[in-house]
Parts: sequence; C-alpha cells; structure tokens
Amino acid sequence: MINAAPGRKASFYEKYIKRLLDILLSSLGIVVLSPLFLCIAMAVWADEPRQPVLFRQERFGRYRKPFTMIKFRTMHSNGGGDPQVTRIGRFLRRTSLDELPQLFHVWTGKMSLVGPRPLILAEENVIQARERYGANDLRPGLTGWAQIHGRNTLGPEEKACYDGEYAARISFLFDCRCLLITVGKVLRQENVGDV
Repeated sequence: MINAAPGRKASFYEKYIKRLLDILLSSLGIVVLSPLFLCIAMAVWADEPRQPVLFRQERFGRYRKPFTMIKFRTMHSNGGGDPQVTRIGRFLRRTSLDELPQLFHVWTGKMSLVGPRPLILAEENVIQARERYGANDLRPGLTGWAQIHGRNTLGPEEKACYDGEYAARISFLFDCRCLLITVGKVLRQENVGDV
C-alpha cells in the first residue's frame, strides 16, 4: 500500500476539480433520485409511522471536526432499548440505499463522493491511525478505498492504511475507479455502507 504522509500537498484536482465534480454530481443525483428519496421516505414512515424517517449520528468529518451525518433510518427499538433492523431497513442496508441522504452532505461540502468514510466518535483509534497517513485532511466520502476493501471487516490500522493509500493516490481516475467498484458491489448487493 502507498501511504500519504501528514502535511502532504493537495493537488490541483483535489483542491478545485474534485469539489466542483462533487457539487455537479450530487446536484444531479439529488434531482434525478428525488422520486426514489420520496418512495424510500414513505416506506420508512409506513414501517413505523411514529418514528423519524432519517437517522442522525455524530461522525468525524474533515480535520477531525464532528458533524451530524444523516441516513435513512433502518433501526427501531423494541421498547427495551435493544435496537433491531426494521423490515424496510434490511432492504435498504442490503442495497445501500440508506446512504443516499448523504448526497446532501456532498452538496454542502461536508462530504465528498469519494474519501475516507466518516467514522463514529467511538472510533478514535482509527482517527489516530489516519492522522499518521494524512487521511484526516480529506473530506469523508460516500464511498472510499477502505470501504470497497472490506469496510467493517478491516482492523483499525488496516482501515487507516487504505485511507492513507487513497490520500496518496487521489486523482480523477482513482476516484472514478472507486465509484465504479462501488457501483459493482452495490449491484451485486455487497453492502459497502456503514452499520
């Protein structure tokens, strides 16, 4: 694996083109997929009408700054505090459709289409490891190099190493490669989203 060092210089692509593509593609995605957003929201609401449609969770963002990430809700509580996956939630997770609301984070600049996945605050060990590779300086991604190599099956150091490799190799072609692999995995229902 190729590892980026802290203090690395961002390329012209990373500074300007990547953000422009994020804005254009997320805008297109939000508009084109808006009927799907509505259908999913209605299905989530119908499954449990008294619960919110969106799930919100604090995650680490760029430069380790926390932000509130949204997803379609896939869990419910059985009343005893034991979270369980809802009926529609199983389908959303299997197809990674629960991640679609994050396109709004891409549009606003909190996330990118491709980058290290935003970690939950309890994953401080991965954040510390990412720091050694310079990966915390990147916007977190809707998908990422570590995600398509095993996501939560990877150990903290291995996950950070893949994120560091992405930070070192970031380019238009590498982003296209990550997106194409992600699409292939989603179509084969190899979930690349978070738990």
